[in-house]
Amino acid sequence: MPRAKSSKHTIKPVDAQPDFIAQEKELLKSWYESGIVDRYLHKNDEAPQKFFFQDGPITANNPMGVHHAWGRTYKDLWQRFYNMRGFAQRFQNGFDCQGLWVEVEVEKELGFKTKKEIENYGIDKFVQQCKDRVLKYSGIQTDQSKRLGYFMDWDNSYFTMSDQNNYMIWHFLKVCHQNGWIYKGHDSVPWCPRCQTAISQHEMLTEDYKEVTHKAIYLELPLVDKPGEFLIIWTTTPWTIPANIAVTVDPKLDYVLVKGNDGNLFYIAKDTLDRVFGQDHQGVVKTLKGKDLVGLKYLGPFDHLPAVKDISGHPLFHTVIATDEQILPITTTEGTGLVHTAVSAGSEDFKLGQKLGLPMIPVINDDASYLEGLGFLSGQNAKKHPELILDYLTSEDQKEGIDWVFKLENYTHRYPACWRCKTELVWKVTDEWYIAMDKGKPTLRERMKKVARQINWIPEFGLDRELDWLDNMHDWLISKKNRYWGLSLPIWECSECGHFQVIGSREELEQKAVSGWDQFAGKSPHKPQIDAVKIKCDQCGGVASRIEPVGNPWLDAGIVPFSTLIDPKTNKLSYTDDRRYFDKWFPADFITESFPGQFKNWFYSMIAMSTVLEDTAPFNNVLGFNTMLGEDGRAMHKSWGNSIEFNEAADQIGVDVMRWTFARHNPERNLLFGYNLTNDVKRRFHMILWNSYRFFVNYASMEGWTLDSNQSLTPTLLDDWILSRLTQTVNTVTSNLEKYNAFSATQAIEDFVQDLSTWYIRRSRDRIGPNTPDSDDKNTCYHTLYTCFETLSRLLMPFTPFLADQIYTNLTGEETVHLANWPQTESKVNQALLDQMKLVRQICELGHSQRKSANIPVRQPLSSLKVKAPTTNLDLALIEIIKSELNIKEIVLDKGEELKAELDLTLTPELQQEGEARKLIRDIQQARKEANCAFTDQVDVTLPDWPESQQDLIKSKALVRHLTKGPELTVTKV
Repeated sequence: MPRAKSSKHTIKPVDAQPDFIAQEKELLKSWYESGIVDRYLHKNDEAPQKFFFQDGPITANNPMGVHHAWGRTYKDLWQRFYNMRGFAQRFQNGFDCQGLWVEVEVEKELGFKTKKEIENYGIDKFVQQCKDRVLKYSGIQTDQSKRLGYFMDWDNSYFTMSDQNNYMIWHFLKVCHQNGWIYKGHDSVPWCPRCQTAISQHEMLTEDYKEVTHKAIYLELPLVDKPGEFLIIWTTTPWTIPANIAVTVDPKLDYVLVKGNDGNLFYIAKDTLDRVFGQDHQGVVKTLKGKDLVGLKYLGPFDHLPAVKDISGHPLFHTVIATDEQILPITTTEGTGLVHTAVSAGSEDFKLGQKLGLPMIPVINDDASYLEGLGFLSGQNAKKHPELILDYLTSEDQKEGIDWVFKLENYTHRYPACWRCKTELVWKVTDEWYIAMDKGKPTLRERMKKVARQINWIPEFGLDRELDWLDNMHDWLISKKNRYWGLSLPIWECSECGHFQVIGSREELEQKAVSGWDQFAGKSPHKPQIDAVKIKCDQCGGVASRIEPVGNPWLDAGIVPFSTLIDPKTNKLSYTDDRRYFDKWFPADFITESFPGQFKNWFYSMIAMSTVLEDTAPFNNVLGFNTMLGEDGRAMHKSWGNSIEFNEAADQIGVDVMRWTFARHNPERNLLFGYNLTNDVKRRFHMILWNSYRFFVNYASMEGWTLDSNQSLTPTLLDDWILSRLTQTVNTVTSNLEKYNAFSATQAIEDFVQDLSTWYIRRSRDRIGPNTPDSDDKNTCYHTLYTCFETLSRLLMPFTPFLADQIYTNLTGEETVHLANWPQTESKVNQALLDQMKLVRQICELGHSQRKSANIPVRQPLSSLKVKAPTTNLDLALIEIIKSELNIKEIVLDKGEELKAELDLTLTPELQQEGEARKLIRDIQQARKEANCAFTDQVDVTLPDWPESQQDLIKSKALVRHLTKGPELTVTKV
């Protein structure tokens, strides 16, 4: 490390237990009031090298939780690191504004439970409430982020509800349409009956699958023209039985015809026999392949309902069909191997129905109430009242001689829920808008996979997960029916011929508008004003209106690499106006977000949009991190008492401890976060660091030591060792941060602080302080400690900005560490010395272990230590360290393949007397402390007895003027 420069700055002492949280708040206030944050943000504006972190927008919907602080710590960390290294940056925070998450909270505030209530209230007023909520919580989150020590250009944050963001998505969708990828699809999709909107495949998050218990039914379906023979199907969603069209089998699978105890015959898969029947049957009548069942006709319990009667004439209605394994693979681990197929109520069922030309019975409305044409079921809610079906099937008045229910069971399984409101989903046939993934050559899917491989994924398995998602994902569902606050999809559909047009900009819409522009002009592109604009159909000349749905919210976040690059000189969107600014900053160098869900959401949407617009990656490096759970290992929930709000944690443990906890965690693993963990982190790192720092600054302050590089320095091997360790640590931290590896970087810092505290300082305690005469060695030790802590404060700045600033400013007298530069290593690591010191410490550990086993304290001198080691090339100064550390008189060092150490535990009278003297010295030192004696105060001491041969040692070590015999130990200040 370079030698520290001279400074006449006076170092101040610090408290043993300071109020870190109060200090954080004071520092934060001063940073903003003094302009430090602003100077930090513009420190490198003119630098030739740049680093661009693209912020993934936080949803401005509620205050931050501690899980938000984890990601925002990473975001701040690397911007700080590159700012210290002189890189120009943009420092732009983002807020996600539009979508269901905001709508649901506003509905709660207004007490609304249905979309009808929203429409009665007024869509314009409802949309404004959503905007107001975003502005409210973006302000709250900004204040919380500042409290975290997160430095950003907060007045220049981007909002995904902005015109720039919305119109940039229009441009993207226009390009998709020009490639022939936009289409309106008719499909059975996951649907939230509470929010009354489709849930796209992207939004089907694993963490939103709930473990629930449903009433499952084994249903007997009598075969037509085969009296006494039945198919047995099984379902956990009895509400879908009225939609049953077919029973699907695997043609290659073995099935059996089983004779029941009632004399009836039942078809099931052979491998399910024991699970379905147990021993309650009279034997297997025959075994056959699934292909032998194909074509059989059966009756259903709801065949009398009007909607079912309407399609009963279809040739494939209530027929056994063969599956397509690519669409619907059949297993025998659950159910019966005969699959209830309701074309309108399941994604796989719908696809199979499309391939085979099956008819369909739509059964539910948007709120999951049964449609007209379903008799007694119509108007009743299918999801809220599953007993409707079960009660009907088990009632006596409808059986008509058929016992439909084979058996019922409680079935516990993971079932998808709405990611926002947590309502269990249903499947519903609806018209939605999609982007095709497999149209053309090369397909968009293939192009996206090529782009994904251009990115450095951290951890590496991130690429495999993204590619797996891209391999298996369906077409991108981009619409949200029945919602109000979101992207107005720029699709105008003709009411006469059904032809649709995609509008690419506000200017294009104004040019094509035939009515309603005056109602929309000057307003943001949101409902309801934009819906007033009508355009001319370019196919039939009729009037085209904007489609009802809003856009999938991941369009909003995915477009930010393009919509946020606004040239500050022109205040125009660089991508569509003047690409020079765009080309300077695109692609981003780095992004970071929690992995779960983002492979199919933000990461996916950015890759998709960048592939369409630029055919290249929108970012070069992505750091993913896992999920934060409570300390009990469960997901954080207020009702469970294990969730922690950010403000609470900041005021209880401080943000430096929080930030260090996040940075030192392996991001590949879930983080079990709570106060036991953070208190342990504080004790094991922060307090060790603080106490080591306090040892130095309190002695330096007491002696009025100031840094003077002109003073003579004669470093010992111990000084050279810790400075070499410091150089090694700077190199390791730098290298790991360049690889976006905070986990290993923090480990290197923690290891150094341990070495500094438990070895260098402990072995140097007698070198400094008022009890030690002034000398070159004393000044060298002070200078070494100064260099270590000043360098350490700059290393810590990206991780713990408050603690780093306290240490740096006290040592240097500079205004702040936030304008300092990253440490540079000019000297090389002395690896030979590091290896030798490692050996020294291993020898000492063996010696201490033997002392402990023999119950001989270190204060008791021993005569010798015999050491066998792979190398005997130890410097004499290092041998002296061993002798001092183990309190031995002599070391015998021999060559050996393995390290072995053997203490001579024989206690001679002389050794015993010296050991007794050292115990007395410790007792006197404690008595001095209790008598409030200063380090320099001489004392008179009375003792019952002491070894006469050790009297001089006792006097010199404890600053004793006179030793007098008396009944008990007393200390009198002279």
